[in-house]
Amino acid sequence: MKFYKAFFTITFSLLLFSCLGFSKKDAKTNENNKITKNYTPSKETKVAYFASGCFWCVEAIFESVRGVEEAVSGYAGGQTKNPTYQSIGTGRTGHAETVAVYYNPDVVSFETLVSVFFGSHNPTTKDGQHPDYGTQYRSIAFYSTDEEKQIIEAKIDELNKSTYNNQIVTEVTKHTKFYEAEEYHQDFEKRNPNQGYVKAVSVPRLNKFKKKFPELLKKESH
Repeated sequence: MKFYKAFFTITFSLLLFSCLGFSKKDAKTNENNKITKNYTPSKETKVAYFASGCFWCVEAIFESVRGVEEAVSGYAGGQTKNPTYQSIGTGRTGHAETVAVYYNPDVVSFETLVSVFFGSHNPTTKDGQHPDYGTQYRSIAFYSTDEEKQIIEAKIDELNKSTYNNQIVTEVTKHTKFYEAEEYHQDFEKRNPNQGYVKAVSVPRLNKFKKKFPELLKKESH
């Protein structure tokens, strides 16, 4: 009996403080029960795609970076068409929680965004970022051009030598298709500051990033 009680207590705690344990009813939405970004990129805007754990955390981190116009949570890297939050949670779609980063290349470079990516998560953890584990939380740096691929691979080589002793497991994957996540996931951390996972995981991860890269932050993000 004690074993089962401990098991269910641990399981409940993991769900409470995990991205997967979220229920739509916990999200703050507008009057139509939807969250819309109302963002239109300019002609100069470029897009980069990164996956490094729960997209609530990743989106908030990139949105704090100067030169990033918008970050959108979604799914990429898999083979299933039209994935949903529920379907990728099974780990069978091949997709990972991914963030599309819309940025002004005159203000912030793709190379800097790659540094933000590697500097804001543990790239040596296979299939997850604590406390979220599963293929949907794996580390992926997507590229759209050969130049972007070279930048990512050069950064991995540098970090493997200087910091991680050849233990980086980040996938370097050509971007093909990005599926925008359900609207209630967008700007989740900003709209749900008192949600358990946000307080316990997202905000501390964002603050850790801000402390590490103060020179990259937008003024309002300091």
